Amino acid sequence: MNKCSFSLYVRAMAVWVPLALAPAEAAAQSPPTSAVERFQNMSDSEKAALRQRLHEFKALPKEEQERIRQNLARWRQMSPEEQERTRRNLQAFRQLSPTERQQLRDEFRRFGQLSEKDRQQLRQRMQEYLRANPDKHEQTMENMRRWREMSSEQRERMRERMRERHHR
Repeated sequence: MNKCSFSLYVRAMAVWVPLALAPAEAAAQSPPTSAVERFQNMSDSEKAALRQRLHEFKALPKEEQERIRQNLARWRQMSPEEQERTRRNLQAFRQLSPTERQQLRDEFRRFGQLSEKDRQQLRQRMQEYLRANPDKHEQTMENMRRWREMSSEQRERMRERMRERHHR
């Protein structure tokens, strides 16, 4: 496993939750009441938007509908803390430019194409790094935040500098 794979993992993990759970967002914003009560409490425009989303959902292929249902089931099993972290991640994801969002989706897709063994090794390496360097956890998170704020050109220059360092 190479260092590029590790950096891919770090970047992918920064957004995996929002990507995986974006369809569950509507459920995340609703209080734990019945669906009928929530619908009755909606404004006419919210009801129209919900009907539109339902229409779009029904137009999706069955496999995609099933994926969304599974994501919703995962959402319901999350602790309130996990749900809140997911909401924050989704909000951060939405603040990215369309190009940056697509880049992250592509990186996450590449991460998903790694073998399970490689993915597990990357997770383990990241966990070991953070356990061995608890003081680096905040710095790592800050670096990830700065990375997300960089333009495509700045990121490419940074990648080039990192490649040069690794080849020395």
